[in-house]
Amino acid sequence: MTEISNVARLSEPLKFAYWVPNVSGGLVVSTIEQRTSWDFDYNKKLARIAENSGFEYALTQTRYAASYGADKQHEATSFSLALLAATERLKVISAVHPGMWHPGVLAKFIITADHISNGRAAVNIVSGWLKAEFENFGLEWLEHDERYVRTEEFIKVLRGLWTEQEYSQSGKYYNITDFTLSPAPVDVPGRAHPEIFFGGNSTAAQATAGRVADWYFSNGKDLEGFKDNIAGVVASAGQSGRETRRGTDGALPAALSSPRFGLNGFVIARDSEKEARDTLREIVEKAHRPAVEGFRAAVQEAGASTKDGKGMWADSSFEDLVQYNDGFKTQLIGTPEQIAERIVEYKKIGVNLFLTGYLHFQEEVASFGQDVLPIVRELEADLARKNGTELDLSQTPTANVEVAA
Repeated sequence: MTEISNVARLSEPLKFAYWVPNVSGGLVVSTIEQRTSWDFDYNKKLARIAENSGFEYALTQTRYAASYGADKQHEATSFSLALLAATERLKVISAVHPGMWHPGVLAKFIITADHISNGRAAVNIVSGWLKAEFENFGLEWLEHDERYVRTEEFIKVLRGLWTEQEYSQSGKYYNITDFTLSPAPVDVPGRAHPEIFFGGNSTAAQATAGRVADWYFSNGKDLEGFKDNIAGVVASAGQSGRETRRGTDGALPAALSSPRFGLNGFVIARDSEKEARDTLREIVEKAHRPAVEGFRAAVQEAGASTKDGKGMWADSSFEDLVQYNDGFKTQLIGTPEQIAERIVEYKKIGVNLFLTGYLHFQEEVASFGQDVLPIVRELEADLARKNGTELDLSQTPTANVEVAA
């Protein structure tokens, strides 16, 4: 049995997100059939299915150049805004790169998106790994740890402009002088400002997340691997004076509490474990080897260039990289019952959100809401009761998978 971490929030239901397929090629670099499309009409219907299937978030990918077989891409922030306008409850997270945006411009864009969507806009700050995108745009490419120095300043500017008037900040990369953005973001109860997600597996990424992020995203990891990541983020949060967990009365603002934790996982839910494992085997056997090897070469810098050799993809095998964010490592593969049990094991170590991918997004997102999520909620409720608390579902959406086109 997995030991319950002191950062696990047993009364808070797990949240679920899905990768927006706004780039071509699906979520696995394989010639296996993927009934998924990168066009907006497909994604608009998918977003509506997701918000009616118990999903609270969607993450739009950022990519400017073809990589790992994704030869076509829609820009993340504009695509996210369109999805926000097409939905009623779904929170859409735009992935953005410091170095390609000025944080003040992004802060203004997100405020506008927040008002259009009645408080549902969010960002995922990605320090960057695809060197060719920066260099071919004529932009400066920073070495690994220095990218996180810039990212930390970037996030501080966002938060400052969203929460203060006449905000000033002097740094190595950004200098803001007495600037006020008006209007401010939407006043959402329990939210200090649009949520700031941040990803990275390296020691530098964990330290940055602990100091400034609302949410820490990780590539797929097994239980022990993600325990280590959580520990690194929590240690950084403590050293920076942030709280390690929210008070029992829930009074601490989100901007001051320790980051919450999100984990990537590729879901293969089938009637039997054998069928699910056979599907995984077929995905890997049909991998587009040149694309996977090309991606592998591009991302080796992310982990190998760190001082301690830790980072995204640093320990990823060829098979892992067929799902380009290590989604197979999380092992959300099997029957709905097995997947639900695996998910709750991760909750025990401190995971608050699962970012999920699928072969056939529309059908499988709906099936996840119908077949997996109810079991997760039963297991969460049982876990909470056994540990002297109750699962609070009062603010959590329920699944209603009958969705019109």
